[in-house]
Amino acid sequence: MIAYTQSLDTLKEDMLNGFFAGWPNPPSRQKHIEILKGSYMVWLAVNTDTQQVVGFITSVSDGILCAYIPLLEVLPAYQNRGIGKELVRRMLTSLGNLYMVDLLCDEELQGYYRQLGMENATGAFLRNYARQSCK
Repeated sequence: MIAYTQSLDTLKEDMLNGFFAGWPNPPSRQKHIEILKGSYMVWLAVNTDTQQVVGFITSVSDGILCAYIPLLEVLPAYQNRGIGKELVRRMLTSLGNLYMVDLLCDEELQGYYRQLGMENATGAFLRNYARQSCK
């Protein structure tokens, strides 16, 4: 069974296996925990049988006007089961008191977010790939 939680109280490194698939310089599990704890808001999807995190979503925000969703990940073995959609739904509901919630994604993913009530937008970004692993 999949349970959704915002609590990081019992989160341990060994619960975070397999994330950042395809990243050339993924953050370590220790840095992953730091990312989660440093976020404004977090939702986790946890397999209650194995106590493994199988998906997560994070946001950063000023808590007054705007928020940004930088990360949504579901482990490949758990994709196409509605977990990502439920994580996005919970996050958007949790951020519903804010004026704007932004998310930057690749063009081929825009349809996924549109079906969840978001709109396409034009944006710009800067990436320092040497810092992708948080070192």
